[in-house]
Amino acid sequence: MAEIIAPPFTDPEVAARKVQIAQDLWNTRDPERVAAAYTVDTQWRNRTEFLNGRAEVTEFLKRKWSRELDYKLKKELWGFRGNRMAVKFMYEWHDDSGNWFRSYGNELWEFADSGLMRRREASINDLPIAESARVIR
Repeated sequence: MAEIIAPPFTDPEVAARKVQIAQDLWNTRDPERVAAAYTVDTQWRNRTEFLNGRAEVTEFLKRKWSRELDYKLKKELWGFRGNRMAVKFMYEWHDDSGNWFRSYGNELWEFADSGLMRRREASINDLPIAESARVIR
């Protein structure tokens, strides 16, 4: 289980550690482990999909990582206050035809007192890239 850091977020180093924990967790590409970092009744917007609850998040992540092969993610803290954070990220992946992509985006996070994330709003754009253009290894 991942380290739990709970709000309020007041220290930049602690907030950055929370983002690093999330990055490391997502890079496991383990849907059950990732979903466990969210409240049972979590609410997500991911691109144009709206998800409600940890079970829907788990199924979403299974679909995601069955399409986005060799997924590798980098997250960076953008800002924080109280029980909320803003994060920018990029990740690289390829499809089953070997086409590579870099996906960029921003996330808004809201946490429960427990430190589990209860709300995630993600805006993401994809850019086709050559495999030789990858920057995350």
